[in-house]
Amino acid sequence: MALHLSVSAQSFPISGTFTIARGSKTSADLVLVSLRDGAATGQAECVPYARYRETVAQCVAALEALPSTISHSEVPHLNLPHASANALDCAFWDLKAKASGKPVWQLAGLAEPVAKITAYTLSLDTPEAMAVAAAKAAHYPLLKLKLGREGDELRLAAIRAAVPDARLIVDANEGWRESNIETMLACCRAHGVELVEQPLPQGEDDI
Repeated sequence: MALHLSVSAQSFPISGTFTIARGSKTSADLVLVSLRDGAATGQAECVPYARYRETVAQCVAALEALPSTISHSEVPHLNLPHASANALDCAFWDLKAKASGKPVWQLAGLAEPVAKITAYTLSLDTPEAMAVAAAKAAHYPLLKLKLGREGDELRLAAIRAAVPDARLIVDANEGWRESNIETMLACCRAHGVELVEQPLPQGEDDI
């Protein structure tokens, strides 16, 4: 039976506004990919980011242009936006898992997954608002703080005061610069931050 590929753009409102150093959003806009082959349907999604010069419309158009004869082995060689290629690859894996009744890790010859701690992310906001959000989320084992704008030292101090025992990691989303990177890393160390993600703009990691 021929493979049937369907693609759709979907948007889901989020609670309030989610802000990072590069901007804010009030919805999660994604591309849903479905592959049907007989009775089984594989599904996957992707979230294209303008930061990486990819949009929902671009990813949908690229996927819709694919022939129905596409195979899983061809995916790495297709000229697709990265988000589209990821969703298509995952949809093929999901289809294979459902058709065979076996989990993806077995089909891929990997070890069985084990539970891992993941971070609960706090949106970039005022020091006061982030401290309140941190206190409400203190029961999570790991908090990820979105930073990258003026006032980050105050944010870190307020959050640590609100959750003195919480494990903290930071994501600056390329918001720091050569002029403040040493100060901010020292501040993170002083407040017990365990990891700093993406502190500098792309191409400036050698600073």
